[in-house]
Amino acid sequence: MMLESLLEAELCFPQLSNSSCKKIMRPSTTSVFLYITLSFISLITVALNMLVIISISHFKQLHTPTNLLLLSLAVSDFLVGFLVIFQILLIDGCWYLGDLMCIVYNILDYVITTASVETMVLISIDCYVAICDPFQYPNKVTQKRVCICVSVCWIFSFLFVFVVMKENLGEPGSFNSCSGECVVVFDQIAGLVDILFFFIGPVTTIIVLYLKVFVVAVSQVRSIRSHVATVRLQGSVRVTAKKSELKSARTLGVLGVAFLICLCPYFCLTLTGQETMFSASSFAFVLFYFNSCLNPLIYALFYPWFRKSVKLIFTLKILKTGSSDANIA
Repeated sequence: MMLESLLEAELCFPQLSNSSCKKIMRPSTTSVFLYITLSFISLITVALNMLVIISISHFKQLHTPTNLLLLSLAVSDFLVGFLVIFQILLIDGCWYLGDLMCIVYNILDYVITTASVETMVLISIDCYVAICDPFQYPNKVTQKRVCICVSVCWIFSFLFVFVVMKENLGEPGSFNSCSGECVVVFDQIAGLVDILFFFIGPVTTIIVLYLKVFVVAVSQVRSIRSHVATVRLQGSVRVTAKKSELKSARTLGVLGVAFLICLCPYFCLTLTGQETMFSASSFAFVLFYFNSCLNPLIYALFYPWFRKSVKLIFTLKILKTGSSDANIA
């Protein structure tokens, strides 16, 4: 009798002893740590990215092409914060929400993740054009073009997810080996396209563009230092403008590097076929989602406008008439 009770405690659905999945058994302290860590990441991710969304949406001065890209990234990061809640439910390795919700969750996860990856590619392109072709930047990178590119990214993510998950949509749960499992399967072609378009391709593009930006930025810094002592007033204005561009590029570069550091371990484990839900790869999984919390912290560290806007939000000054026209740059 005691043995039966122990076996039931290890099952996701004790009433389905023959078909139920087994729970992941771990020390209670480890489970509590995971609960607290993921809950903290979820709360902070939602709160910080909400501040970014409010800031860029409310203040007209922040309606720049670069900030529109940051807004798209903040929206995806904000939604990731809610997705972490589902992962909290999966700490013991059991899915209790049914097969249909499993598919819905995976679709949302796929769309948000791929849109985030595509947005990071757009941010790297924006940084590249701003540093390597600054004179043509205002003509090449406009608000209208950025809005179109962002819209295409999200629409493409929505459409492509139904292509890669077509086998799972017809009969949800058909690939589950036991009750309490949440599994989706891609066919070989869809999996290959997914890896090329949403991992290898984007990562390669981001690395190549940022390396080019780094080379040009170093060259410009040397140029500024060699002329800073002899420039006239008009020249000093140009130098100041260049320094501003380099600072912005540095911030976007930090954003890109952080993204790659958090993204690559997760995808590398996925490519090797290892389980990514709180097993040996738990660190890579948490790191992947922590990136959505890290991005607003980078803005707070490097962007004065974000710190000023947050101050106005917490003091409720954004509720005043004309607050959207405030100078916070």
